[in-house]
Amino acid sequence: MAIEIICPWPDRRLSPNARVHWAQKSKAAKAYRELGFYATKEAKAAVEWAGPIHAFITFYPPDRRSRDDDNLIASFKNCRDGIAQALGVDDRRFRCHPLVHSDTVAGGRVVVRLCQDIREIRGFDDEF
Repeated sequence: MAIEIICPWPDRRLSPNARVHWAQKSKAAKAYRELGFYATKEAKAAVEWAGPIHAFITFYPPDRRSRDDDNLIASFKNCRDGIAQALGVDDRRFRCHPLVHSDTVAGGRVVVRLCQDIREIRGFDDEF
């Protein structure tokens, strides 16, 4: 069974390309990690299996600007850490499958779907 967690769009200060003071970046990172933690708790998510956790991460950008998926994954890292903390698992178990969606959402959004078997996600949504 797939678990769905809805998270906010990453703060621009978390981008690997951002040129910000370390204290600003640290503050944004801590806040985003907490958002991931509480989004996971709100979803009442639990992982009850050993082994890898497939994380299908769909990025819905706030606008039509072109974005690199590798920068989005790096920007999302702190939220991912918060998700792992809320689940009580080591984030090394995550096997990430990123997708930058062509649709935009006001303010942006990141939808994380977790499952044990990669075949579980098929049919869950037309995106994959």
